[in-house]
Amino acid sequence: MSRVAMVVTNACSPDPRVLRHAAWMLALGFEVTIHAFDRDEEHPMSENVGGVRIMRYRVGKVPYGGTVSTYRGIRRFQQTVVRTLLNEPPALVYCHDADTLAVGTTMRQQKSIPFVFDMHDLQHTWVRYAAPQSMIRSWVSKRMKFKMLDRAKHAQCIITSSGAHSESSSRGFGDWLEHHGMNAHVVENRPLPPFSTSKKTPQSDWTVGFVGKVRDMKAMELLIEAVKQLPPHERPSLRIAGDGTVAAALRRRLMDEMDQETLVAEVSGAFTQHELDEILDGLDVMFAMYAPQRGNILQGALPVKMFDAAARGIPSVVNDGCLMGDVARDEAIGEPAPWGDSKAVAQALLACKNKVVELNHDGEREHQRWLKAIQPVVKGLQ
Repeated sequence: MSRVAMVVTNACSPDPRVLRHAAWMLALGFEVTIHAFDRDEEHPMSENVGGVRIMRYRVGKVPYGGTVSTYRGIRRFQQTVVRTLLNEPPALVYCHDADTLAVGTTMRQQKSIPFVFDMHDLQHTWVRYAAPQSMIRSWVSKRMKFKMLDRAKHAQCIITSSGAHSESSSRGFGDWLEHHGMNAHVVENRPLPPFSTSKKTPQSDWTVGFVGKVRDMKAMELLIEAVKQLPPHERPSLRIAGDGTVAAALRRRLMDEMDQETLVAEVSGAFTQHELDEILDGLDVMFAMYAPQRGNILQGALPVKMFDAAARGIPSVVNDGCLMGDVARDEAIGEPAPWGDSKAVAQALLACKNKVVELNHDGEREHQRWLKAIQPVVKGLQ
């Protein structure tokens, strides 16, 4: 049985897109191991999920973000994975996002092993987020972009998570890659059925949630201010679930608001897939807005939480003027709102309160797209 090595720089605990694509490779008859980075050193070092093995590497605790410590930690992880794979080379390396491409290109150069590049994000934009005007960060971002494009051109197949839906819609990551001379297959990050119980229209009290990595304080401030724009008797409670670089700061911020009795909020950390279902069952609206200063928002990011919520009948409030807004509007799964306008965001939240939506395009469509993209690669391995 041919072996596939997937590489991802998070702990994959869980990472639904990575696990989904691993399961699809498994179904094609491959033995799949996910080489994951346990930055916090708190997850099992080896785990089996549905026949897919997850190997987690520890190279010292490494923060998320765009710091020098992050860069050095990822380098140590990459080098450790390369040593592991050189010792027992797989038939294929499957790179999830740009910060794993060094593993794919090294294995290709040293062992002539093909690799797939699955791009979920424009990672070079992260380094500029904290200080968009910084010349140093701008230089680092451009260098990261150049390296990513240079490495990606050696991939046997490029898959990405978004692309324009029509001639008139905003562009996505697939279009961004095409602009840089590369052909990519779009496979959106939509959940697979079956789905749990659909949303019930709230009788009175209602809840707005943010579920996932908590690393955009500007977005969280916008949510807080939007809720405070509503009359006290119409305000929802907030449900924040996830870890991330600003999770602790957000917890303190919400505690201050609760002390002043302006908001009601429940906050929790990282969650499992089973816990995600329970969290979503308690929501009436998903908040999925992000500061557009981070380039990938305008370049076509599609928040996974928007699709996860819609699968359960829950509408989302998303950024207007970009692909996520177009998709929410065209598929009737949410309300777009202009970034920074707390009054407009408040009205969008209120408009979603009693809505029950339907996800008409789910992960089954994306599975077929993925199969079409991966078949030429698979034929070369069999």
